[in-house]
Amino acid sequence: MLSAESTAAVKATLPAVAGALDEITTRFYATMFRDRPELLDGMFNRGNQAGGVQQRALAGSIAGFAAALVGDPDTRPDALLSRIAHKHTAVGVTDAHYTIVHKYLFGAIAEVLGAAVTPRMAEAWDEVYWLMAGALIAQEARLYQEAGVAPGGTWRPWTVVERHEETTEVTSFLLRPADGRPAPAARAGQYVSVRTRMPDGVHQVRQYSLSADPGGDLRRITVKRIAGTDAAPDGEVSNLLCRTVRPGDELTVSVPCGDVVLDETDTPLLLVSAGIGCTPMVGMLAHLAATGSTRPVLVLHADTAPHAHALRAETRELADRLPRAATEFWYEHPEPDAHPEPDAHTGLMDLTGLDIPTDATVYLCGPLPFMRTIRTRLLSLGIPAHHIHYEVFGPDLWLPDTA
Repeated sequence: MLSAESTAAVKATLPAVAGALDEITTRFYATMFRDRPELLDGMFNRGNQAGGVQQRALAGSIAGFAAALVGDPDTRPDALLSRIAHKHTAVGVTDAHYTIVHKYLFGAIAEVLGAAVTPRMAEAWDEVYWLMAGALIAQEARLYQEAGVAPGGTWRPWTVVERHEETTEVTSFLLRPADGRPAPAARAGQYVSVRTRMPDGVHQVRQYSLSADPGGDLRRITVKRIAGTDAAPDGEVSNLLCRTVRPGDELTVSVPCGDVVLDETDTPLLLVSAGIGCTPMVGMLAHLAATGSTRPVLVLHADTAPHAHALRAETRELADRLPRAATEFWYEHPEPDAHPEPDAHTGLMDLTGLDIPTDATVYLCGPLPFMRTIRTRLLSLGIPAHHIHYEVFGPDLWLPDTA
C-alpha cells in the first residue's frame, strides 16, 4: 500500500508523468540497450522495440498501476500484475532485472522532466516502482516454483517431431522434450516462449499458444508468418521458424505460461477468435474433447477467407466430438466456387441472432480492434465484464484500460 504522503504526491504529478511516459520509456529503452546490449540478446523483442509497441505497453502498465494505487488504494490491480508476471516468467526475468530497469527508468524520468522532478516526487514514484516490482517478483517466484524451475531457469531443449503446413502462411510444430525428462504441466489456453538464434547471432524470443490438448509429453505450437508494415518489420522469428525448422531440429522452449486459461466450471462457453487468434481456442477445444466435456460450447471465428483459416477442419472435428458444441465462421472474401457450408457466413463477425447465454464464460483472441468491438457487443448483450477474458499476442496495449 502506498504511503499517505506518496499517494498525495503521485496523485498531484500523475497527469504530468503520464503525459510524458511515451518519451520517458523511449529514452529509457534507448539508454538501457546502449549500456546493456546483452538484454536484446534473448529477452527483449527488437521487433516490438522498432515499432514502439513495447514502449507504449510499459508506459500504460506504469500509469495503470499508479492510477490504481491512488484511485483504489485498498485493491491491487491483480489482472495487470498477473499478465505481466506470466510474460516475465516466459522470458526468464529475475530479481536482478528490476534493479537494472529501475536505474535506467528513473534516469530517463529525470532527463525528460528535468527540474520538475522534486525530491518528494522522486521518492513517491520510487515507492510506486518498488511496490509494483515487489508484487511482480513475488508472483514470478511462485510461477517458477510451480513450474519446478529456478528463477530464470525457464528454458529447455525440445525436438521437433512433426511439421504441418496449415495454410500458406501458418505452420504447426509438434514438439517433445529433447532431454528425456517429462514435459512440464500445461493448462489449455497457455503459451510457451521460443528462443531462436537469428542470422546476425542475436537470440530472439516470441510467444506461441499451445494449439492442441496439453497432455502427455507432446506439445504443439502453430506459427503464422508475420508480414511487415510501414511501422514494423517482418516477424523475424515467425518467418525463420516457418522457413527453416524441420523434424529433428531442436528448439529452445520455455515452461508454459499465461493466465488466460480454460476454467473448470460447467457454465456455457463462448470461444471467439479472428485470424491466428484461433490457436488458444483450438487448444481449449481439444482439451474439452479429450476430457469428454458436456458443457455448451459456441465457437466463433472470423478470417479473411476459408483458405486462410488455420486449423479450420480440426476446429470442426473437435466440435463434432462434443455433444453440445457448435461452430460459426465469417469470411471477408468467401471462395465463390466452394460448396455451401451452413456454419460459414460472408463479411465481418456479427453476433446478431446468435443464442449467447448471459452466464457464458467468454474467451477472446485476435487483433485488438476486433476484440474491442466484440467485447462491447457482448457487454450490450448482458455478458458481465468479469466473464470476458482475452489473450493478446505481444505486449498488452489494452489491459490498462480494462483491468
